[in-house]
Amino acid sequence: MSRIGNQPIELPKGVDIQIESSGVTVKGPRGQLSDSFNSDIAIEESGGIIKVSRPSDESEHKAFHGLTRSLLANMVTGVSEGFEKNLELVGVGYRVQQTGKGITLSVMLSHSVVMQPPEGVTLEVEDNNKIKVSGIDKQAVGQLAAEIRKVRPPNVYTGKGIRYAGEYVRIKPGKSARRA
Repeated sequence: MSRIGNQPIELPKGVDIQIESSGVTVKGPRGQLSDSFNSDIAIEESGGIIKVSRPSDESEHKAFHGLTRSLLANMVTGVSEGFEKNLELVGVGYRVQQTGKGITLSVMLSHSVVMQPPEGVTLEVEDNNKIKVSGIDKQAVGQLAAEIRKVRPPNVYTGKGIRYAGEYVRIKPGKSARRA
């Protein structure tokens, strides 16, 4: 029995869902998302509540049951509230600038790194060392935040780099600490 797949999804006010044979479209105050799911999994909406069910207890159906419910819940949350990831630049000389819709990172490389967001995702710079990635698609927001962090991940010896807000970076002792 899938604990996640059996949980109902409540539709907030202002969110509409259209269930078709090929997929699902969710419309809300922040935008519209569409996705297609496994045809074996049944998606039903009644009275502002979405229920996901599977035809059998085969392992493939069990896996798609929970996945479908999670993706639908993320779509509903995205069009009603949106998703957000915050990143921080830590280190002397590490800074970021807003350039149109994109950002320019100066992170002690021989060149500046320019990043442009995909459709539906926005980048905002706060101060000169904080980045806010926001949008309605959870996967796109998380992917862009991961790509920005990958430009200069936190150094384990100094702690410098790009990290998620609130991320703890454990600092290793250097060579001199090992000799003692």
